[in-house]
Amino acid sequence: MVMLAGCAETQLAVHSVKRIGSQNQTSAPAQTGAYKIGKPYEIAGQWYYPAVDYEYRETGIASWYGPKFHGKYTANGEIFDQNEVSAAHRTLPLPSIVRVTNLENGRSLKVRVNDRGPFARSRIIDMSRKAAQLLGFEQQGTAKVMVEVLEAESQQAALISQGKSAAPTVTAAEKNTVTAAPRASVETVSLDAPQSNKTPNDFDDSAQQPKRQKYQPATPANDVAVTAQANPEVNVAPVPPSAIYVQAGAFSVYDNALNLRNRLYNLAPTKIEPIDVKGTTFYRVRLGPMATVPEADVLLDRVLATGQTGARVIVECAGAGEKSPAGC
Repeated sequence: MVMLAGCAETQLAVHSVKRIGSQNQTSAPAQTGAYKIGKPYEIAGQWYYPAVDYEYRETGIASWYGPKFHGKYTANGEIFDQNEVSAAHRTLPLPSIVRVTNLENGRSLKVRVNDRGPFARSRIIDMSRKAAQLLGFEQQGTAKVMVEVLEAESQQAALISQGKSAAPTVTAAEKNTVTAAPRASVETVSLDAPQSNKTPNDFDDSAQQPKRQKYQPATPANDVAVTAQANPEVNVAPVPPSAIYVQAGAFSVYDNALNLRNRLYNLAPTKIEPIDVKGTTFYRVRLGPMATVPEADVLLDRVLATGQTGARVIVECAGAGEKSPAGC
C-alpha cells in the first residue's frame, strides 16, 4: 500500500478514524434529479453509448473537476457543488451509485454519479473536488482507480429519481451468497477535507464538456433540490500493486494483434495478452508499463496518431485474475 505523503495528507488521514460498525450513516448523498440514460452522443469526434450496466467494473485514471462548473447544472438537472461528493461518468445512467477505490492508497468511497464526463480519452471518471480530497488525490490531480457499480443502490437511486418507491432490492446473487469474513482489516474514515492551495481549475479535466448554464436561485419551486452529504465514509484497505498501460487494440485473431504489435514496438515495450470474454479469446496489444499518468498521456497521443482511434489508457493490478481485498 502506498504511504501517504505530505502534511495535509497526514492530517487528513488521522482525522476521525473509526472502525466499521462504529457509525450508522448513509454514504450516498440525499439528492434528486431527473433519471437519465440518454442517447448516443459525440464529443470531439468520439462516440459514447449510455446504457444500464450493473456489471460495470473498470480500472483506469480518475481526475477531478470543480471551480469552473461549481453552481452550474449537471447533465441530469441537478446543481453541481464541488464541495459535495459526486462524480461524472460518460455512459452510466444518471444517477448511479459507484464505489471508487484509489489503487495508490487503498481508500474507497461510495459516490453518486450525476453528470457526464470526463472527455479526455485517458480518464474514466471525474470526481468532484470534495471526492478527490477524500480519496487523497486532489494535490496530484489524478489517480489510478477502480470504479464499480453498486447494483442495489443504483436501482434505488433510479427509482427515487423517477418518483417511485425505493424499497430495498436484493439481487439473485445476493440471495445465494454467504458473506465471507474479511481477510484484512478495514477502516472507515470520516473526513473533513483540508483547504487546497491549488489555484482554480488546476486539475479540471472537463474542459471539453458542453457548456453549462449557471444555476439561478429564482428558478421555480419544483426545480432540483440538492442536499449535502454529511460525513461521507472512506474505507481503507490493502491494495495490490498496479501499473499503467496503453491498450492499442484487442482482436479475436492473433495475427491481427501480432501485426499491430509489430507496427508499434518502436514506441514503447509492447506485449500481446490473451483474455477470455464469455468463451471467446481476445488478444490485447498493450504498451508499457508507464511510471506516471503524464507519461501514459504522451504515449496515448503517439498511439492515436498512428490511426488506432480505439486506444486508451488502462490500469492493471498484479494478479488481476485473482480477487484482491480491494476487488481489483
